[in-house]
Amino acid sequence: MMLRLPFLKKPPLVSVVRLNGAIGMPGRGSLSDAALAPVLERAFSKGKPAAVALEINSPGGSPVQSSLIGARIQRLAKEKNVPVIAFVEDVAASGGYWLAASADEIWADASSVVGSIGVISAGFGAHELLNRHGIERRVYTAGESKSMLDPFRAENPEDVTRLKGLLEDIHQNFIDHVTERRGDKLDGSHKLFTGEVWLARRAVDLGLIDGIGHLQPALKQRFGDKVQIRRYGMKKPFLSRFGMRLAQDALTGIEERAEFARFGL
Repeated sequence: MMLRLPFLKKPPLVSVVRLNGAIGMPGRGSLSDAALAPVLERAFSKGKPAAVALEINSPGGSPVQSSLIGARIQRLAKEKNVPVIAFVEDVAASGGYWLAASADEIWADASSVVGSIGVISAGFGAHELLNRHGIERRVYTAGESKSMLDPFRAENPEDVTRLKGLLEDIHQNFIDHVTERRGDKLDGSHKLFTGEVWLARRAVDLGLIDGIGHLQPALKQRFGDKVQIRRYGMKKPFLSRFGMRLAQDALTGIEERAEFARFGL
């Protein structure tokens, strides 16, 4: 039986949640609100942590999943009265920066890539290829916009206008989130919401992050050398532990690498 001495004060505990990879990809292991919900719940609740640290390495992805995860982080931080500190590794861009901005403070390596506060939609057009091979595309809809941006039909200017309107609205949601979270820290004289990215030192000057720093040294400096670090993360799918991956997971891996490659990683 363990004897507990009430006058012996326990060292501070910091929960560390790793947010690594693209957001909202269809394969297993991708960052999503549903997958991260139990992880975040444990991190904020177990052991009464003095803070929750986020290790972020993400090129972005789904704006909805980014918003849901970020909102959950903010909600738990408020409910548990626990501060949140984000530490960026290689990149926190687009949705990755959305997650970082959900924290109270953002720190990064000097060579970390930060920003990309914008929205992108990409596709392809194959109607000319079909025509050359004598293939006829047949589509029947109820509702004039139901087949909007069908890649097998010629591009409709009205569809493009509608899509751009949707992208602008999502972009404004992103801007509102960053503005609310970073507030007066942001450099109002610089255009921050064009989708541009910056290295961390420049991001400090622009107010996008709070400083240059790494997780363990920063936590020891703030909470003392005896700070306890307890890590939380999503478990790998059962088959992947034995080197086995489904076709969808392999495709997702390729897409994820393509997202990282956009930032030279």
